[in-house]
Amino acid sequence: MALAESRDFLEAETFPSLRRSFDRIRATTLMLCEPLETEDFVVQSMPDASPAKWHLAHTSWFFEQFILKAHVRNYRSPYPHYEYLFNSYYQSVGPMHDRQRRGLLTRPTVAEVVQYRAHVETAMRALLESHADDAQIATLTTLGLHHEQQHQELLLTDLKHLFFCNPLQPGYRAPRKHASRGTLTPMRFYTFDGGIAEMGAQAGGFAFDNELPRHKVLLEPFALANRLVTSGEYAEFIRDGGYQRPEIWLSDGWARVTSESWMRPMYWSESLDSEFTLHGLQPLDPTAPVCHLSYYEADAFARWAGARLPTEAEWEIAAAQLPVRGNFLETDALHPFPASDESIHDESQLRQVFGDVWEWTVSPYVPYPGYRPPPGALGEYNGKFMCNQLVLRGGSCVTPGAHIRASYRNFFYPHARWQFMGMRLARDV
Repeated sequence: MALAESRDFLEAETFPSLRRSFDRIRATTLMLCEPLETEDFVVQSMPDASPAKWHLAHTSWFFEQFILKAHVRNYRSPYPHYEYLFNSYYQSVGPMHDRQRRGLLTRPTVAEVVQYRAHVETAMRALLESHADDAQIATLTTLGLHHEQQHQELLLTDLKHLFFCNPLQPGYRAPRKHASRGTLTPMRFYTFDGGIAEMGAQAGGFAFDNELPRHKVLLEPFALANRLVTSGEYAEFIRDGGYQRPEIWLSDGWARVTSESWMRPMYWSESLDSEFTLHGLQPLDPTAPVCHLSYYEADAFARWAGARLPTEAEWEIAAAQLPVRGNFLETDALHPFPASDESIHDESQLRQVFGDVWEWTVSPYVPYPGYRPPPGALGEYNGKFMCNQLVLRGGSCVTPGAHIRASYRNFFYPHARWQFMGMRLARDV
């Protein structure tokens, strides 16, 4: 597997930094599980979600499968059956347990999975120490850490859905106090020039293969809203009959609305005055970004508002010059913040570009010109999903901040709602 020689991933961290990142990221995953009871680790609330125990095991399986087995002589896992149980979708590796039946895996126990994690960590630390100058191992380890950060976000969104399905609607954790974010920033549209621009990952840091190669795009002049759409604004759409007006919905979206009786965003109460959060049921903040929207809902709102959703090229060109800062997992809010003018010195600067909620774009998730998947089983990481999904940008309030960048491409099916998904409006100029 000549991944280190491939241009599909950019360079890894230096060894001392990599070792610190390994310890920190692995510890963060366990820290996120501290509020859970043993019963919470096992249940699978829907086919798209996975039990917390499965996330803990799969992120260890990844290091074992793609690094330890390939680079440690005579390595043998003390848990050989885990190769089948905790493979996600890597057909090149071998058969796997049915995704929709992960919640039936009462064994191995949570304690056994934590023991498995400890075994993998010990073996990985020894490998990193003995191969500190091995560029391929460093690159693979960096990929494994970003993979684990993706699962940290998935862990929280899956737990939110799990607790929501419980009639008691328990909170994952009590809310922490945060400083006031100020009054709502009025929505304005800022214009960007068209022309030829470059997009895609730049040299100088890690990137997934789907962010490459960097390439040129032609843009017409466009305008983006300075902030995200709020819950209060979305409530106006609902009260104006937004879910009863087929003329503003895409055909597939209207079919989904009628077949699943959608009337409001996922997790909102029927009264539109409260929403279920990772802290349990909380009053709906009309100034905070609306989240847990499908692409269909975001598109319908944009049409109702006389606007549209941005393309991923428009979003990236606008975001590329901005610092990557915002309401991420490290903020510890676990919920979107209202937009604020704090620390904004340039009135033309966009707010909430990174963090808070993933922003839907109208762009299909397809390969960039010249894209080639990495060799071997890791070529299945992104490339085979480049069909029938749409791109989201920017990260969310449960995305690790060090994991995100302007070129990062998330992707989901247009009907998906359980992730922290929201929107920013765009307009033609």
